[in-house]
Amino acid sequence: MAETSTVARPYAKAAFEYARDHKALAIWSELLGTLGQVVAERDVQKLLASPKLLAERKVELLLELADLKKVDEGVGRYLRVLGEQERLLALTAIAEQFERLRADHEKRVDVTVVSAFELDAKQQQKLAGALKKRLNREISITTQVDSKLLGGVILRAGDTVIDGSVRGRLNRLSEALTA
Repeated sequence: MAETSTVARPYAKAAFEYARDHKALAIWSELLGTLGQVVAERDVQKLLASPKLLAERKVELLLELADLKKVDEGVGRYLRVLGEQERLLALTAIAEQFERLRADHEKRVDVTVVSAFELDAKQQQKLAGALKKRLNREISITTQVDSKLLGGVILRAGDTVIDGSVRGRLNRLSEALTA
């Protein structure tokens, strides 16, 4: 079977384009996020994988489990297509890819900063300003503390990782000396 992210890509793109064209990105984002969380549950996955249930019934059950009483016509058609194509299990990956497309469209990026010590608000602001300038995007920072780093920071923005930690520098120095 194809990898879930590969299967999810065209469906995420279709959902994004529809939501963008109908100026409903926030609504679709919330809806897909909710459905993705429901599908992530092991029992729901078993239910959706059952060959005994018709696609239409799987969609109905999924909406019930997500506590979504009424969805607009576009969402209903989208979910029916996913059901007919047996792609409801890909909703978690679809939601993740939809969020990436939305963030790219809105020129924003979520950055995770891992540091040896807690960063104060001024340090976070300075870092966000530098990243905004470098990445040409609005920046949303999430911080984590990892006492094993010794010093410096590790930045993760999407697929990009910048390791400016002391531990990372020591590892690179060690590799250079042993090469």
